[in-house]
Amino acid sequence: MLDRPHTQPGHADPAARTALLASFSAHPDAFDARLFARLLAAREVRRELPLLGLSQEALRELYARWFPGALLPSLPAQPEADTPFTANLRAHMLAWRNPALPAADVACLATIIAHACLRPDHLWRDLGLAGRDDVTRALHRYFPGLPERNTGDMRWKKFLAYDMAVTRGETPQPAPGCPGCEEYGRCFPKRLR
Repeated sequence: MLDRPHTQPGHADPAARTALLASFSAHPDAFDARLFARLLAAREVRRELPLLGLSQEALRELYARWFPGALLPSLPAQPEADTPFTANLRAHMLAWRNPALPAADVACLATIIAHACLRPDHLWRDLGLAGRDDVTRALHRYFPGLPERNTGDMRWKKFLAYDMAVTRGETPQPAPGCPGCEEYGRCFPKRLR
């Protein structure tokens, strides 16, 4: 491994770690490489890899597929535990998976998004992305057909929880992280905090 600045996982700058991870990809400027670099770097720099919801094996394989040669951070012994919400949302998203993409990448992204819905901010922030458009593009690429169902232009976290519940024949509820968000009153004006 070359000794480069900012090569140590846990470096406090997510942009630097994103760029470094992407540099290990065969296609560093490709959307998928940048997406996974951002998702991993956002949690790496905070030492919060368990919050991705991925097992050690899944993390190791994800790094190996996208960033061979990159120095791996200390991997968590246990990922954040699945909840009924995360398990159901992951299954719902996988029903829309893009069969042209590697199943392991689609499953990792579904898990990461489901676990990000437990956090109290906009989904794009909880994922460490640059904005809502990044989430939209990832959903279109990995789960085609699912974003088109968002005909009310709901925020993505709200929509994913809503669409999953409706599909399951359940009463829609906010995602677990929604009540902590600054926009909760706007998204759910009839609910009490």
